[in-house]
Amino acid sequence: MGFTGLARWINAPTSGLELINQNISRNHQGQYRGKWQLSVKSFRSTFGSIPGYQVPVERSMCALTMNENVFVLLEDPLAPTKADILHQMGDSQSHPEALLSPPHYRNAFLTLSPPGALEQLLGQLRARWVSVRQSGSSSSSQRSQPAGQQLSIEGHIFAIGNDWLVRVGNVILAGGAVKGMLLEAEYLPLPTMHTTTLDGTTELLSNLLTSVLPNIPDAKTVAVTITDSQWEEVLWDREEEEQMQAEPNNKEEDLNNIYAYDDDLPVQQKGDWLGIDRDRRSAFLIMGALRSEGIL
Repeated sequence: MGFTGLARWINAPTSGLELINQNISRNHQGQYRGKWQLSVKSFRSTFGSIPGYQVPVERSMCALTMNENVFVLLEDPLAPTKADILHQMGDSQSHPEALLSPPHYRNAFLTLSPPGALEQLLGQLRARWVSVRQSGSSSSSQRSQPAGQQLSIEGHIFAIGNDWLVRVGNVILAGGAVKGMLLEAEYLPLPTMHTTTLDGTTELLSNLLTSVLPNIPDAKTVAVTITDSQWEEVLWDREEEEQMQAEPNNKEEDLNNIYAYDDDLPVQQKGDWLGIDRDRRSAFLIMGALRSEGIL
């Protein structure tokens, strides 16, 4: 698994998937590798429905199922971000330790397995979350509907040479309406790629994604990116941070050691696009793209 880039074809026609398939097969000698299928559900909290308990803004939750894992993104608009806490620490001279321990940050990103585990957990805990459906029915009828997927992404996976995997799929709402397409290019040789651009785009991935798009006038496409600081915010782990703060720094360099230090050896870094981390980044990018357009 390698570094991944994502793009949205917002106004793709109904024949867009077939046009891309033909372009990849004829002009890139791409080989079909299988189906690309994802499902996404949205949930909202119902604390505001408790008598005498007022919530200015309800929390939201999205769950994306990819293969055998479910990636869950929770957002509490009233909670601070990690950047907010660090900024307050810089401005505050008294009791900075109090700023290090909020109950939770604004975003939390979890991984669950197998599919269906989230609904089972919510049911066992009797958690105050209800499924949100993408439909035009009234709120009362929505509450009577069973929890189901809000939208799906359905398409194909292609291999281009030995270095690239390309995934293309239609974004399909629960009612069957198609809301454009998603295109994902994965560059297999590299587990990570550092860019100099502020938005995290890379020319290598952008060029590949552009080349697989058919030449259609007025096509509206946009790159979906995430900066390193945004990803670090999502990856925050309270237990890991507390453990790191508790461990004393006892490492001493032996300058007389003629052998290589451990620091000289390449190691896998947290957040590299490998294994489950690759899928997590991909899921986070997809949910972010759909939420920014108001689809979720």
